[in-house]
Amino acid sequence: MLTFSTIYYNISVYCMDEIKEQFSQIYDQYIEKIYRFVYLKVDSQDTAEDITSKVFMKGWEAYQNKAGAIENPSAFLYQIARNAVVDYYRERGRTNTVSSEILAEIADFGENVHDKAVLNADISAIKASIKKLKPEHQDIIMWHYLEDMPIAEIAKLVDKPAGTVRVMLHRGLKELKNIIQES
Repeated sequence: MLTFSTIYYNISVYCMDEIKEQFSQIYDQYIEKIYRFVYLKVDSQDTAEDITSKVFMKGWEAYQNKAGAIENPSAFLYQIARNAVVDYYRERGRTNTVSSEILAEIADFGENVHDKAVLNADISAIKASIKKLKPEHQDIIMWHYLEDMPIAEIAKLVDKPAGTVRVMLHRGLKELKNIIQES
């Protein structure tokens, strides 16, 4: 005989399986993007992996508590990632927010050693310049140009109007250009 508690338990198990499946899809969709975002902000691959793991653990806990009712998973996970990176630097007492070994390890630029050396020098100059930007400008530039994220989505991430994000992107690029020209 089915009792209310048996039915409730079966429904709960079914709903939890559904929530696990939904979050699994979110994880698959965003794991590389969140990892890359974190990696660009910290000094090592191991640290980026640890922080990314924490991001998804916190995301899973919140997702379970809200029964999967998170409207914008991208904004949700990036916000957790931003906070986790801030926590990491707060714990370490450090202020740098962009890794100095980023692009050379992320992309394969071919076999020509001379070309790699020139590219690495250019990348190093750009990375050093990006470090001098305000953290919010760093984030917006990385999201827009490295993650190909549209302005509207970035606006949701930073909880600002799209026009404000466009202005911040423009000012960040202008400041980056000035920093590069001065070096």
